[in-house]
Amino acid sequence: MAITRDSRHTVAERVKRDPAFAKALLDEALTLFLNGEPDTARLVLRDLVNSTVGFEQLAIATGKPVKSLHRMLSTKGNPSMDNLSVILGVLRKRLRVKLATRAVKAA
Repeated sequence: MAITRDSRHTVAERVKRDPAFAKALLDEALTLFLNGEPDTARLVLRDLVNSTVGFEQLAIATGKPVKSLHRMLSTKGNPSMDNLSVILGVLRKRLRVKLATRAVKAA
């Protein structure tokens, strides 16, 4: 019998020991949003929230109910840009990340 492990545990452990990985997850989530893959982006953000601030602290920081935050960052979630901006702001502060954009010429 194969021993399996939930990937969320692996992600959480890696985030805790490797700040660069946490920042890369945030970058990946933003890239996914910008490239039209919001379902996957929300799941990456959910894993990042679970691994860093946690939903209870995110609720306090955003003034949003925990249940609403869970729903926003689910596969069926549909957070408004305002809510998404607040969530990203909390993660940015927690990870000490400055966001910058740059245009890339399309091929």
